[in-house]
Amino acid sequence: MCICHNNQPKNTDDPVTNKLRKAFTHRALWMGLILKEVKDRGMDWEEIGHAAIFKTGCMHGDGIKEVLASVDSMVEFGKTFLNEDVIKIFEMDIKKLDENELTVEFGYCPLVTAWTQAGIEGEMLSKLCDIAMSGDRGIGSRFENFEFHLGKTIAQGNKVCEVAFTRKKA
Repeated sequence: MCICHNNQPKNTDDPVTNKLRKAFTHRALWMGLILKEVKDRGMDWEEIGHAAIFKTGCMHGDGIKEVLASVDSMVEFGKTFLNEDVIKIFEMDIKKLDENELTVEFGYCPLVTAWTQAGIEGEMLSKLCDIAMSGDRGIGSRFENFEFHLGKTIAQGNKVCEVAFTRKKA
């Protein structure tokens, strides 16, 4: 079960960040409730969720590729993927960014906030988080030399989410 007190934003003074967080929370609520309804109707909600969110990530990844001068530069990818707004919304701490690795810790997740407010917890909360991360998997899939890695998550009750993209070994 998620220990939700771990998922409290620390930086709440920026009105733009607060508005963007509310938008993320609202969209996550849609995602969570739609997939809960699919589950309640006996359909394979996990497969449906992963497939749809992965496709969304692929579209986002293609958009990122279009603006990069070099699609093989992890640094350029990281600076585009992690724009200033996203860093603020998720209270990200960039642990490493070089040509071989992008490692980030998320200190807050508005998606988990939405799902817990909707009464979603435990295993379904963790699975929704994993489904949401299929968006990042989709982004990573558009870069032939990068691999996506998901570590511990806030939805599992941890204080941070660990996300990394690493350069594939030759």
